[in-house]
Amino acid sequence: PSADDLAEEMEDVDFEDEGAEEPDAEAWDSEDDEGVEDGMEAQDDSEVTFSLHSDSVFCVSLDPKTNTLAVTGGEDDKAFVWRVSDGELLFECSGHKDSVTCAGFSHDSVFVATGDMSGLIKVWRVDAKEEVWSFEVGDLEWMEWHPQAHVLLAGTADGNTWMWKIPSGDCKTFQGPACPATCGRILPDGKRAVVGYEDGTMRIWDLKQGTSLHVLKGQDGHQDPLTCVASNQDGSLIMTGSVDCHAKLINSATGKVVCVFKMESVTPKAPISEGEEAESNSVESLGFCNVMPLAAVGYLDGTLAIYDLSTQSLRHKCQHESGIVQLLWEESSAVVYTCSLDGAVRLWDARSGKMISEYRGHSAEILDFAVNKDASIVVTTSGDHQAKVFCVQRPDR
Repeated sequence: PSADDLAEEMEDVDFEDEGAEEPDAEAWDSEDDEGVEDGMEAQDDSEVTFSLHSDSVFCVSLDPKTNTLAVTGGEDDKAFVWRVSDGELLFECSGHKDSVTCAGFSHDSVFVATGDMSGLIKVWRVDAKEEVWSFEVGDLEWMEWHPQAHVLLAGTADGNTWMWKIPSGDCKTFQGPACPATCGRILPDGKRAVVGYEDGTMRIWDLKQGTSLHVLKGQDGHQDPLTCVASNQDGSLIMTGSVDCHAKLINSATGKVVCVFKMESVTPKAPISEGEEAESNSVESLGFCNVMPLAAVGYLDGTLAIYDLSTQSLRHKCQHESGIVQLLWEESSAVVYTCSLDGAVRLWDARSGKMISEYRGHSAEILDFAVNKDASIVVTTSGDHQAKVFCVQRPDR
């Protein structure tokens, strides 16, 4: 065969391969997962695996009163309430028509609420295992229980924030800009809520009056959609995170920005060839430490940044191989937990910036996690269709 023939054959082969890849483009992540599984399945540090979901498990919450029950929701349009100690199913929260992306217990663990992407929200009485209320809103972005009352808050794609008394269903709405209310948090005083929007604005709402106390927009606001909000323990400070890679520290009483934490890219990105997307980065999760003036910000590029609030400066950068999905602080120490796209949970000492320990067991990315009150248990959910319970042993305890 001549060189030309060979070249043609090579071209054929290449072309064939590309052709073969195309119909599979959507399934690429599952192929990837298989590779990941080989390396990861060997190690499973979990105590309990809950495997009743038949698709990715998007969300998890622990019941606040006893920390013995978990609720998980998934892409299989299902939510389950189950026992953390042995993974035993308590009851299924049935009747959802779309992926269950929000699930949580009321402050006293009497009720559990589940919400799906289409906007169907259901509330169940835990001891009776029965549905007591349901309501349909627009596409659901987030949902949260009030810290002291049977009141549920939810943000939707039309820009509204809804508030209901449960189980009576008395309802109030807070109209934001005409774009999705992407994240929200009720402040510890229970009287105000902070809501972030897709247009980069943030509002602090008076829940009783239904009025907006402060609006952050334009230069003060973010330049891209908000992804997460958090407040410190007494609610005096709020932090907002955004796709624009900035985290803003805000005085909740005045609505003024105290400082802006910007994550500069360490390496200049290689020029992008046509058809390729630029590597994106964004703030994915953030939170305040209860025992020291520290805040943690987790980024999609795998950076965990620990900021010192008293000096408003970066204290530590803890690097992950892959993107951070969520972070949580321990209630009574300077330890921050992260879960990431590589399927691991990690504990970091925020004082030293050093990793304390790492827990594995999932064969795909972790999508959400919860830590119990005394920080002895972590419950994770993953794209591998499973939820897992890890016992967290710490050498300094």
